[in-house]
Amino acid sequence: MPEEVHHGEEEVETFAFQAEIAQLMSLIINTFYSNKEIFLRELISNASDALDKIRYESLTDPSKLDSGKELKIDIIPNPQERTLTLVDTGIGMTKADLINNLGTIAKSGTKAFMEALQAGADISMIGQFGVGFYSAYLERRVKEVVKKHSQFIGYPITLYLEKEREKEISDDEAEEEKGEKEEEEKDEEEKPKIEDVGSDEEDDSGKDKKKKTKKIKEKYIDQEELNKTKPIWTRNPDDITQEEYGEFYKSLTNDWEDHLAVKHFSVEGQLEFRALLFIPRRAPFDLFENKKKKNNIKLYVRRVFIMDSCDELIPEYLNFIRGVVDSEDLPLNISREMLQQSKILKETQKSIYYITGESKEQVANSAFVERVRKRGFEVVYMTEPIDEYCVQQLKEFDGKSLVSVTKEGLELPEDEEEKKKMEESKAKFENLCKLMKEILDKKVEKVTISNRLVSSPCCIVTSTYGWTANMERIMKAQALRDNSTMGYMMAKKHLEINPDHPIVETLRQKAEADKNDKAVKDLVVLLFETALLSSGFSLEDPQTHSNRIYRMIKLGLGIDEDEVTAEEPSAAVPDEIPPLEGDEDASRMEEVD
Repeated sequence: MPEEVHHGEEEVETFAFQAEIAQLMSLIINTFYSNKEIFLRELISNASDALDKIRYESLTDPSKLDSGKELKIDIIPNPQERTLTLVDTGIGMTKADLINNLGTIAKSGTKAFMEALQAGADISMIGQFGVGFYSAYLERRVKEVVKKHSQFIGYPITLYLEKEREKEISDDEAEEEKGEKEEEEKDEEEKPKIEDVGSDEEDDSGKDKKKKTKKIKEKYIDQEELNKTKPIWTRNPDDITQEEYGEFYKSLTNDWEDHLAVKHFSVEGQLEFRALLFIPRRAPFDLFENKKKKNNIKLYVRRVFIMDSCDELIPEYLNFIRGVVDSEDLPLNISREMLQQSKILKETQKSIYYITGESKEQVANSAFVERVRKRGFEVVYMTEPIDEYCVQQLKEFDGKSLVSVTKEGLELPEDEEEKKKMEESKAKFENLCKLMKEILDKKVEKVTISNRLVSSPCCIVTSTYGWTANMERIMKAQALRDNSTMGYMMAKKHLEINPDHPIVETLRQKAEADKNDKAVKDLVVLLFETALLSSGFSLEDPQTHSNRIYRMIKLGLGIDEDEVTAEEPSAAVPDEIPPLEGDEDASRMEEVD
């Protein structure tokens, strides 16, 4: 039951946290936040969200702003009572809101409000986790904290400070002020005051004399706007002048000179962010002190300061660059003091798998990534020519080896059942592998059972230390290539077949029935050449492959091989085309197909 407390003439209800919540608050206060000054940033962010809410609701109901149209945040410290009051003109909270939101850990009113909005509404808010309010139980510091963490909040933040200044007044005025002060201090004592007003003669004699003055200290309230500097990086670069860039640079860096160059850009994609980077006119004196942390690039998320020591934002050799990076959707930890890692690699994935190729579409549809993706493992797509040179030198990253899915030796985690199935497949298809190697002869180094294919019948993989198909393509395109090295660096091709594919299974059955069947030989060669193309290699004799495909189309359409149209000269047919069998073999092809 809440206990009722009387405060003046108003009736106030006090709600105490439950014991479990109190214990959890202790955990939040001492665990979530590593920096005690975060509390002020969190409360200002809450106030900003409240202002966003009332601004949004006032678009459809202008009466929401009847109490005051100025949207602002005031900070009022009281040194005597050691309190810090934050006042905003936002949406406010009802009694139910106070109980539901402040009495519940990890319930974000902002998040619920955002979810209630229609999709696509033009409004951006800060709150996510519902624990920012509890950071107020941390510590008290005002001006520097606000300027560091919240200076780019979209609403004016005003700090009210009680200050002293010297004022010159006459002795008479000083006595009057002194008397008034004494009366205020002792207003409970109703004793008459006896004042020495002096004689009329003294008063008259003093008229001709110059009045004496004295300096006293008076107290006054100073209002200082803490976020005068606006986040110009949110504006269109075409609308910003060089003078505005210069003013922002000086306020950001405290440099007395103008910047040398500026780069203002935005990136949209899987991750959206805006950046405003400056190159100073002079190199910093500690440019080559590598051990010293450089706090030159400030990271903001929705214009709220997160950190200024993010090493991942810019390489170390560019540590002289100053600027800001602001993102709308960077993942943060619950205290919003650091970035949250978004780990996509499974714990069972011991290596970093990658594939190189000409385009993202090509590598995404490649047969090499079928099994890896089916297992839920991540594959890095490398589509730039320079990637081939990089991975030759970069063997591992952060303790994980880089493994190409297009080369031999790909090992995927397997359970005992899968290992047993693979051994059975090797024994079952051993004769077919030997026959295919005999047919292809020197075209391949070996034929094996594949553990990387799912829906494709076969693929061509390369040796561990040889070139990939993509690298071979790049080297062939070099005008000044060294032909002497091409011979032994070109890929040693290994043909891998999928034991679960019906084409391979039917081919095995035909080979066991008659290993000298010419249709089997034609199919093996056709499979090999098709695998070359799908694996990224080029054919040595594409015309022969094309003629073989054309003759298969004729068989499929039931066209007599001996028929030659009048327009088709007999010389157009090559003398030596690998023969396909006749009608009897056509039916065999249909069976395989």
